[in-house]
Amino acid sequence: MPLHRRARAAAVSAALLATGCLSVTAPATAEPAGPAPAVDCVQPGPTLRYLVVFDPGTSAPLADARIAAACGTTAHYYPQIAVAVAVSSDPRFGQRVGLDRAYSAQADGLSKRDGAPARAKKKDDETTGARASGGAVDRTAEQWDMDLIRAAEAHAVSRGNRDVVVGVLDSGIDPAHPDLAGALDPALSAGCTTGVADPSPAAWAPTTSGHGTHVAGTIAAADDGVGTTGVAPGVRIASVKVVDDAGFIYPEYAVCGFMWAAERGMTITNNSYFIDPWVFTCQDQQGQAVVYEAVRRAVEHASARGVLTVAAAGNTAADLTKPGRDAQSPTNAAPDDVKPRPVDNTCLVLPAQLRNVVAVSSVGADKVKAGYSSYGLGAVDLTAPGGDRRQSPDDGRGGCVLSTVPAAGYDYSCGTSMAAPHVSGVAALLASTHPRATAVDLSKMLNARAETLSCPADYDLNGTGVQDAYCMGHSEYNGFYGHGLVDAVAAVRE
Repeated sequence: MPLHRRARAAAVSAALLATGCLSVTAPATAEPAGPAPAVDCVQPGPTLRYLVVFDPGTSAPLADARIAAACGTTAHYYPQIAVAVAVSSDPRFGQRVGLDRAYSAQADGLSKRDGAPARAKKKDDETTGARASGGAVDRTAEQWDMDLIRAAEAHAVSRGNRDVVVGVLDSGIDPAHPDLAGALDPALSAGCTTGVADPSPAAWAPTTSGHGTHVAGTIAAADDGVGTTGVAPGVRIASVKVVDDAGFIYPEYAVCGFMWAAERGMTITNNSYFIDPWVFTCQDQQGQAVVYEAVRRAVEHASARGVLTVAAAGNTAADLTKPGRDAQSPTNAAPDDVKPRPVDNTCLVLPAQLRNVVAVSSVGADKVKAGYSSYGLGAVDLTAPGGDRRQSPDDGRGGCVLSTVPAAGYDYSCGTSMAAPHVSGVAALLASTHPRATAVDLSKMLNARAETLSCPADYDLNGTGVQDAYCMGHSEYNGFYGHGLVDAVAAVRE
């Protein structure tokens, strides 16, 4: 928090200590006109983080005062989108602010039985289970995924420009990996796992997950004859850590990441995740509506500042236009607290299904939708290689994508998380070739230059005689592949 805002917050806190905490009693659908009658603040713990959504144009002093009046403290305020990250140990904080304004993802992770943190999130992507060895060996022959999008051919024309920056919103990037050290820009990197950007290296380096390093290698691993090569090895990348040590991507982390990328002038952000704790965030449900609005505002702000947002469609094999049922949410809750719920098309995977986001499905080596990949006509914009064990290339590597992992290593992984960075890399090549292109321009060019893929005539993956999913649309645009498979060669043409 800037020094002058800290001074204001301190003054408000001192007044509250003298007079008691003030509750906000005006309807939450309108900005409260002023302080309400004093009540006592209670602090039984635990201290929880909240996202608080204010009316557009709300000033920082007013937001600070209203959070303090509800027995909370402002950790950070984004006046550009009128969204705050607040902390409070008073269990009534959300009610005082208004439950249609404040939400704590951490609160949904507390067991309803004993109030303790419930469980860690399950891994979203598949690995082969056997780590590939490191060493000074050229591994590019194993990158069937790069062949699929014609990356090597594109590199004969352009490897990308250093003026282009791809923010990798993920679990952190290993700064010492020899394939990534030259591309990573520490000055543009930050950790967001408190909801407030921290540019110190310890905050954005990977700790418990190699996911972000894997994604980063697909985008920009060096073309140096050793290890793997990324789609756009000539661009820069930034580590924006939005995955905490338990594996969660809470909405305040993502908001922080989008705002950091926007204010630092990044060209593209890669988002290989869905925002916890809801696999499908419902726009009309209490709490979830706050998440939707805060993330929507952050993405819209980033887009207005020229940042193209690329996101994975997800690995639930769901038709995102009619998901039907969510049996995994809240993802951070105790198993007994997770109740299957019906979801409709107002419930979205965030950030993939937001406006101004390029949503990416996954194909295997045969250019067929991976069995795990989510899909949906109008929900998916593009497809890219994310790997599929059923579509194993001739190299016998099991069909997953090879890329960098921490400690100078390499590993195979499958998922839409692996597909999205191929699109981000191609977008980076496009931005290098067309430096004046806006985020909207880049999105349109990606779509127009993709290789069209028709719906498969038979999508019976396990040979049971029953279709495993139904592809709607036509060859130029359909629910499995959107506008088609990204094409690196087409991206480097003037």
